[in-house]
Amino acid sequence: MSLTPQQLKDIAGILAQAETVRTAAASIRQQLAPLQTLVMDAFDMRRETPVIEVTGRSVYLMATDGHCWTVTPDLAQARALVLTQS
Repeated sequence: MSLTPQQLKDIAGILAQAETVRTAAASIRQQLAPLQTLVMDAFDMRRETPVIEVTGRSVYLMATDGHCWTVTPDLAQARALVLTQS
């Protein structure tokens, strides 16, 4: 599943409005199924560049080759999201 620019804006809105990052993840999972959405510690993503930063929370796009996962800025390659909170 690739993402559209509008979906990315929707994700930013959900992230900004949610009470917690985990609540945001649950909402995103529901609205954008089957897109995988994970919550990780910000420390684990410290060397990566997020595609969204809102209210101390970040979103990273993840791509896969079927075996390994990598962070990508490319919406067309996004197969999962990682959410963090600093």
